[in-house]
Amino acid sequence: MPPAEPAPPRRAATARGDAFAAVDLGASSGRVMLGRVREGRLALEEVHRFANRPVRVLGTLHWDMLGIHRGVLEGLRAVAAATGAAGPASVGIDSWGVDYGLLDADGALLGNPVHYRDTRTRNAPDEVEAVLPAADLYAHTGVQRMPINTLYQWAASRGSRQARAARRMLLVPDLVSYWLTGTCGTELTVASTTQLLDPRTGNWSAAVTEAVGLDPGLFAPLRSPGDPAGELLDDVLAETGLRGPVPVTAVGAHDTASAVAAVPARGERFAYLATGTWSLAGVELSEPVLTEESRAANFTNELGVDGTVRYLRNVMGLWLLQECLRSWAAEGTPQELDPLLRSAARAPGLRSVVDVGGSEFLQPGRMPGRIAQACARGGQPVPRDPAETARCVLDSLALAHRDAVLDARRLSGVEVEAVHLVGGGARNPLLCQLTANACGLPVVAGPVEAAAYGNLLVQARTAGAVTGPLPALRALVRDSVRLRQYDPEGDRSPWERAAARRAAGEHPTGRQRQDGRESRCA
Repeated sequence: MPPAEPAPPRRAATARGDAFAAVDLGASSGRVMLGRVREGRLALEEVHRFANRPVRVLGTLHWDMLGIHRGVLEGLRAVAAATGAAGPASVGIDSWGVDYGLLDADGALLGNPVHYRDTRTRNAPDEVEAVLPAADLYAHTGVQRMPINTLYQWAASRGSRQARAARRMLLVPDLVSYWLTGTCGTELTVASTTQLLDPRTGNWSAAVTEAVGLDPGLFAPLRSPGDPAGELLDDVLAETGLRGPVPVTAVGAHDTASAVAAVPARGERFAYLATGTWSLAGVELSEPVLTEESRAANFTNELGVDGTVRYLRNVMGLWLLQECLRSWAAEGTPQELDPLLRSAARAPGLRSVVDVGGSEFLQPGRMPGRIAQACARGGQPVPRDPAETARCVLDSLALAHRDAVLDARRLSGVEVEAVHLVGGGARNPLLCQLTANACGLPVVAGPVEAAAYGNLLVQARTAGAVTGPLPALRALVRDSVRLRQYDPEGDRSPWERAAARRAAGEHPTGRQRQDGRESRCA
């Protein structure tokens, strides 16, 4: 079996200085951030960024894990250069969820992890639900039905040679941590994205693992944000120029868990939108919501920092716009984002709206054409140029944000007075304003690097550089970043009519949404 020895006791403080390194891995790029706590503020500096490009091999879409590992090592080398002899007090790692690597009996990776956008899981949800009905599955895990989930990935591959040879399953941030430290563990917040964990107990669901033939022995011991996760190996120290020992601290290893921990909210009456390739929209709770109404609305219960529950809906996000930009560049008509957004702001609003959760938008390639086809199927005007296509995407995304925020409020009973929009979408003023208009609530935008802030804050608190529960950490973020508020403008009735049109018009093909609800086009 790969090493899974217990980590040393949690540290109460550190003597290595005030610098902390956050490895923050996104679906399109990775970055290593250096944070310092000084005079009641957290200063953040990006010391290294690298592209994260998936690779298709023999028809299967993979993550380039060795390329990711190289980027992490280069980032830690930049940390060494920036911190000198003192070095960082610790390192923390967060990434996207659901994807995993399989290790053999010697601890070697059996193959590059398959990308969640690969088509192998197309039929897996139906196959799993033939064994464990959807209502029972939700009662055990509280996770929304999405074919990208780890559960369905495993179900689609369980008969493969790799699966039969596997002795350990590590989610992406835990795999990166293992390569840096030689210590196996599974961090709780990212484990909760798998649809294999019971959010009530914080342990793996025996009913679900048995239903799909997954040996619980494949899992490494669970650990929580703030727990020790080992120390950098000698070869990592030699490669990066860091001086040991350098501890690795478990943080909210799911990037959204770290991002939500850094939401700069005052009080509890807020919704959050963690935006990027995906938009994760919801509220923070103390207990999961496992009702049939919640399942029908396709909400998920993922675990957060300090025992919280991230009650949210996963929305496709800025992926559609990112793919449009890639398509236009490949066609020889590249678009610069800022001028495109200015043109989109002048385009007629809500002229065409698509269902951003439609399964037709999950795969990469030819996105402007697929958006046009969706509009045509719904009897809407087809966008005539990139500006109208971008406006269609952003109107549609704002409408999806509205649906998720209002549904989260209704299903959880949480009063929402403001929406905090963090992550890459905070750079997009048009998206922020449209979201405020659609929700009828003020939108507070920032920080952009929320996941890195949350990652660093958990490390700093573990080391004793900051103290207090989540409200204290959030106050530190408020004092450290510049926020911008977008107040609702105009009449909400056009958004209500758009939502009603979408609800009334079934998708002609009868296909299912990527998140399990019917695909509709306004």
